[in-house]
Amino acid sequence: MAQQATPVRTARLGRALGPEPTAVSGVVLLLPGGDEVSSRRPSPMMAAASVRALGRRLTRAGREQSLAAHVVHYRYRGWNGSEAHLARDAAWAAEEAVRRYGDVPVCLAGVGMGGRAALRAAGHEAVNSVLALAPWLPDEDVAAPPEPVKQLAGRQVLIVHGTNDARSDPELSFRLAARAKKANREVCRFEVHADGHGLSQYRDEVLALSEDFVMGALFGRAFSRPVQDALAAPPPLGLRMPLAAGFGRSLRR
Repeated sequence: MAQQATPVRTARLGRALGPEPTAVSGVVLLLPGGDEVSSRRPSPMMAAASVRALGRRLTRAGREQSLAAHVVHYRYRGWNGSEAHLARDAAWAAEEAVRRYGDVPVCLAGVGMGGRAALRAAGHEAVNSVLALAPWLPDEDVAAPPEPVKQLAGRQVLIVHGTNDARSDPELSFRLAARAKKANREVCRFEVHADGHGLSQYRDEVLALSEDFVMGALFGRAFSRPVQDALAAPPPLGLRMPLAAGFGRSLRR
């Protein structure tokens, strides 16, 4: 009796969040968190839950601009070393967005390990911006090459990290941002004082900051003054910008 072949795993895009616009002019690809090593397939419900609040916020903000937002469902839960499965799936998702919607700007928006995937996959030609919330990055090892940053050239990049994050070291995201800033002035990083990995204490402020950045990057809206200042400031000032309590309640544009 012939042995059945194991089905090939494929990544996929979830259904568009909210009503899908008829003429899309920008796309946000939401990249959930993951594990450092795992061959298991992620739970679609859990994956969507980790980025649902962000997706809803961006969908509402971009409705008039015909924004399409999709959760990326990975093939594997883990990054898995040199396989970099999550980054490969993020790059596939950018290509799929082009296939579906044509020549429109794409923002990769990731949390945790998904933030690493967003940063790594930014080299796709359709990607014009990256939002990385509490990105998980590997410890720096003299025997291994550092996390690449060349692919971020020409993209607008925002990293947000809690100073008390015990799961993904905020110092590592600062160092990556500092290296990226040398070749790309359009990089900024905000620190959320005393917040942890989930950025839950200042959830509203983080969502407001994310909205401000994504709407500006995709549709040319004027960034708020804090984002403008962070992008313009030389290192380390623009890479250790404090996220003020109450950000978003009365944005100065």
